[in-house]
Amino acid sequence: MFRAIWFNLLHIRQDGFIDLSCRADVNTRVTSSCIQCFENLQPQDCAFFLLKAVQACNDLVASGRDRKPNALVQVAVIDPHKQSLVSHACTEIVEANKDPLFLTGVTFPSEYPASPDTVVKLTVYDAKDKSQESVSKLLFAFSLYVSSFLGSATFSVADLLRAKDERLTLTLRSSDGVCAAGTIVVSRLKMGEMEEVDVDHITTDIPSQKCPLVCESAHHSCIERENSPLTGPVFRNPVCKVYRFQTVDSKWMLVREQMEECTLSFSVPKQLLSLYMQEDMNRVQDLRELGELSPHWDNLRKEVMTRYGGIISSYQETLAELDKITGRSFKPSCCKAQKSLEFIPINLHTQRMRVTCPKKTDAFYDIVTVGAPAAHFQGFKCGGLQRLLSRYEAEKKSTAYQCIYYSPEHTAKAQEVLSTMSLLQPLITSLADQLLQAAHEHSSPGLRDALKNLSDKTEQFVHTLKDELVKSALLALHAARPGGIMPLKHQTSIPHHTEFDEEEWDRLWANVAKCLNCVIAMVDKLQERDHGKPESVPEQQQLADVITSHNPGDWKEQLCPLVTRLKECVMEVMEKAKRAMTFVLLQEAACSIPQGFLLQQRRDVVFSQALSALACGFVMRVYAGLQDEGFLRQLHLVGLVAQFESLLSTYSEEIGMLEDMEVGISDLERVVFKITEAKTDDLSDLQPLVCGRRGHFTVEVPLPQVVFQTLPEEIKEGKPLRVFPVLFNVGINEQQTIAERFGDISLQERINQKNFETLEAYYKSLSEKVPLECLPCFQTQTDIKELLETLGQNVVTKKRKNVEILWIAGTICRRLNGIRFTSCKSAKDRTSMSVTLEQCALLRDEHQLSKDFFVRALDCMRSRLTQGDIGQWEDPEAGTVTDNKPASRHFYPIALLLVSSHLLVVWLILSLVFLLAKYQ
Repeated sequence: MFRAIWFNLLHIRQDGFIDLSCRADVNTRVTSSCIQCFENLQPQDCAFFLLKAVQACNDLVASGRDRKPNALVQVAVIDPHKQSLVSHACTEIVEANKDPLFLTGVTFPSEYPASPDTVVKLTVYDAKDKSQESVSKLLFAFSLYVSSFLGSATFSVADLLRAKDERLTLTLRSSDGVCAAGTIVVSRLKMGEMEEVDVDHITTDIPSQKCPLVCESAHHSCIERENSPLTGPVFRNPVCKVYRFQTVDSKWMLVREQMEECTLSFSVPKQLLSLYMQEDMNRVQDLRELGELSPHWDNLRKEVMTRYGGIISSYQETLAELDKITGRSFKPSCCKAQKSLEFIPINLHTQRMRVTCPKKTDAFYDIVTVGAPAAHFQGFKCGGLQRLLSRYEAEKKSTAYQCIYYSPEHTAKAQEVLSTMSLLQPLITSLADQLLQAAHEHSSPGLRDALKNLSDKTEQFVHTLKDELVKSALLALHAARPGGIMPLKHQTSIPHHTEFDEEEWDRLWANVAKCLNCVIAMVDKLQERDHGKPESVPEQQQLADVITSHNPGDWKEQLCPLVTRLKECVMEVMEKAKRAMTFVLLQEAACSIPQGFLLQQRRDVVFSQALSALACGFVMRVYAGLQDEGFLRQLHLVGLVAQFESLLSTYSEEIGMLEDMEVGISDLERVVFKITEAKTDDLSDLQPLVCGRRGHFTVEVPLPQVVFQTLPEEIKEGKPLRVFPVLFNVGINEQQTIAERFGDISLQERINQKNFETLEAYYKSLSEKVPLECLPCFQTQTDIKELLETLGQNVVTKKRKNVEILWIAGTICRRLNGIRFTSCKSAKDRTSMSVTLEQCALLRDEHQLSKDFFVRALDCMRSRLTQGDIGQWEDPEAGTVTDNKPASRHFYPIALLLVSSHLLVVWLILSLVFLLAKYQ
């Protein structure tokens, strides 16, 4: 029973919807909690919490008798207790039609008052034809429609529920309250109970459209989403929209969109900042413990420590500023260059489109939208990370500092050795203590198990120390001691020192192996005596014989000297190896002052934004697939592909952004995920956690116990889950036109080719390990191999703005159960254009959207008016209630988006006209 409840909670998220036109900045978004709004409501009122509507009007009369009205409906909620009116939303504009059908719905989310006494006001306006607007207004405003009041009507929720078939026909009253200005029909519709509609009376081609205003409520929406264990920890503040579109067989599909903010926008960067600081503080401590160095090396050490101290201080200030921010769950684009928010991704939102068709299973399409991960505060004057890192590696070899040059591979190896030793040494000590405890209890099974684990970890420890880098670094460190050979110029090899015994190191780590062999021999001898078997005396048991001859009874006393010696040898070797690897990292830091530290900070910033987006997408995908056995099998056997679609141009500053993004997405390859069991069902215990160090981060995703128990054993045992990020970029704006004609697009071509190879390798691995039956089914049955071949051909084809690359890559990602991301500079204009077009294409290809409705569906998803615009329109009845409007959500109308690619040409023409007029 409890398991079913949890999955019902999960489906609350799946019942959601996205308003994709909300890609514009949401600087003052309403984030009021539904807890405060509904704490006084009764349980029986829960059915009214979520109300969705689309409108149709009949017999409207325009202000001008010689024209038909361009109608739209403004929807407001009147709180019966406070007598305040909330101007909530409006439909799209239907031009030149006295019987308009509005395909766009209206959502009343939980932050608005809702009860049987709640009154909804519908106000119909006649908007001036968009063609009458001047070019200047179109260029400098989102949407400036001059409108006139036609009529209004009100109804209460109780009236709607009491009406026959839950349908109301309302008369629109003019400003004088006497004359009828037409009618509007309201009805209530439940998702999953979509009735067959007589489409003969609902078509866009017939003037007398009779489509009612449709209200939809979900019976389980009364559960507070922000307190839901599978939505509250990560997703909040939903913005919903509902549409009804006609299919090719003259039936109606119901489409719901939902956009939500993601709490990981702030929680992941804050966790990363803490981990960055801890890693750098550990590095500073390791440098202090290097011991006495010659003056040359000691000065370098002090300078490096000072640099680390500056980074730590800067990160502490940033973290303190982030801790002060409350309530907001995303960073708007207007703050993209703000230093205190540079680690936060821009406009990170999740989006879901749910499609309900008669007699068919509901379908869900998820996508994550986010601004391109880039260091906007630091700027792009000298390029992005990819260019800066290449230049830095070339210049580092010729640095003026006197240091020993180690390649990036050697530096990475040194970090890996340090990390491995820091993990294994405490583990070996703990296992040795468990061995002694088993000996004290005379437990033969416990002794065998502890010995096996101890042997495995000790052998792994010894194998790590055998690396030639450790020996060479010890030699270099010996030369850096007082009295050693100080380099006279830049070194590319380790100086020789005659007093250093190179064999000493080999003896040290070999002693660890010998001590382990003695422990193994002693355990074998004790177990043989315990079973009365004849004793053999091989060479490795000579020391064991000497010890057991003194006290043959107590196992712990006989094992303790050997185990203690093993731990001492491990500690001695670790201290020497740790100092040697720290010295290698000192060379890396000394050779890179100051540029290397600045690049590391830039890389930290970009990776923080990229990881926040990836974690958001991973959690969203896992939540949606918890009941899909094929998906879970794919998850632990192979991993998931994460496809990042970028719309950045290869011109001006956006080249630097793309270079940043390329490195940030590439760094995600070394991130792994683990699904864990939450300690409790408290929301704080269900928040994803980040642990690890640079280059080796792990994201843990806690799930409630009843959900966790349904997962495959491999996932429950903590198997690392991999993600394969791929990035495809195609610039689509006017700057890309300039780049393709006069600039260089080699960066875009190289990125697409490289990531195509990664995607191809992922599919090969997937097809070898997972049956194709585990992958989702689509109406379009194109083979994935064929899609990959087509993608490969498009990647190498020289074609301007080849958006086919993005289309095919997105299709392959969905067919492979992947995670979809769409990005541009700020995740607004270009992102909204791409996502809405993709949604309509999915409706056409997968749900048989009528071709006559394709353009209207696209316009509905893209065209919106701001709340501010609505409030400026004349409403004769507005003075009767208090105007208590929520903060505006900005929407980009389709007209502006379509003209944006020609702004440069329009500007040139207007400038020429102005100059001619001036000099005439």
